[in-house]
Amino acid sequence: MTTEATLPSTSASPTARQVWTRTRGIALALVALLAAAVTIAVMRSDARHGNLDPRSADPYGSRAVAELLADRGVSTRVVATLDEARAAAGPDTTLLVALPDLLTHRQQTRLHSTTAESGGRTVLVAPGSASVEGLAPDVTADPATSADSTLEPDCDLPAARRAGAADTGGIRYTTTHLDADSCYPSQRLATLLRVPTTRGGDTVVLGAPDILRNDRLDEQGNASLALQLLGSRPHLVWYLPSLSDASAAADDERSFFDLLPSGWRWGTLQLFVAAALAALWRARRLGPLVPERLPVAIRASETVEGRARLYRKANARDRAAAALRSTTRTRLAPLVGVPVSQAHAPEALLPALSAHLHNDGQTLPTLLFGPPPGDDAALVSLADQLDALEREVRRS
Repeated sequence: MTTEATLPSTSASPTARQVWTRTRGIALALVALLAAAVTIAVMRSDARHGNLDPRSADPYGSRAVAELLADRGVSTRVVATLDEARAAAGPDTTLLVALPDLLTHRQQTRLHSTTAESGGRTVLVAPGSASVEGLAPDVTADPATSADSTLEPDCDLPAARRAGAADTGGIRYTTTHLDADSCYPSQRLATLLRVPTTRGGDTVVLGAPDILRNDRLDEQGNASLALQLLGSRPHLVWYLPSLSDASAAADDERSFFDLLPSGWRWGTLQLFVAAALAALWRARRLGPLVPERLPVAIRASETVEGRARLYRKANARDRAAAALRSTTRTRLAPLVGVPVSQAHAPEALLPALSAHLHNDGQTLPTLLFGPPPGDDAALVSLADQLDALEREVRRS
């Protein structure tokens, strides 16, 4: 009798060389992908270092404009927390919010309540729809950005008229404030707004940060516009919001998904819809399963060995033992005069077997209908006992 679940490794088992040959393509592809990811990360690691930081001399930093302001007697102070920004706001101060989209809704509300009554100037750099509504309630961001980077002022704001063309093209805004200055329009929507506030202050909404960056400051009228917007007061407070700010951690209204840009959320949804449609298409194309004959004959020994390997890989000793016992019972039943249909009924098979054996037959219930073996050694022992039982019944 052949044991299906305990066959040792044979020459058909793949060797280490064969495994490497089969998997080396996938392994090399993964290594190449990892190397490419590391290379891209290294190349781009410095691309946005110090983004809009007045202390950074990198291309995306803003040290140049801070130096020019210092030459004109304007002091620049960098703050990283909401409390510092609120405490520094005043009538002789320009508060620049470099990354307003990082602020939570609660932070936006607290900052707006301070700047609206400070009498100073607040400059918001490229705020999105969520942040601009909290920091400048009269302003709304348009979903479509400007197609052009360099735009003409086309307004009566003195700073814009003196600067001329500048790289303000980015997010476009509209406002309901009647006294607001709408400058640098793109398709009739402004990319720079100046909205007056109470006590002689104002809020400037800038659609793009290009005029503040080191690598773009000397182009067009960027330097002139930046100096006029940021140099109208003797003090400039440069607020760089951070997610590590304690005031941001205290806001429970903002979830992880609120931090994701809307484009990523819509893109992910589209991918899920496309995957579902592709799965439905493939399912309808394949149709129901249809049995068919194999084109070649498979040797029984190969089938037994393959199934045994599957059982061994899955540690399915219970299924292997059940298959061994079931097959043994099916072969023993005709030998002792029991119909095959009753071969798996203990009350019919066990008495007939006991009558053909010389022993008392007390081990037959456990041997033929017992629990599954606990380990591989017990499974091998079970197979040997079943072989011995069948040989004894055939000799009797």
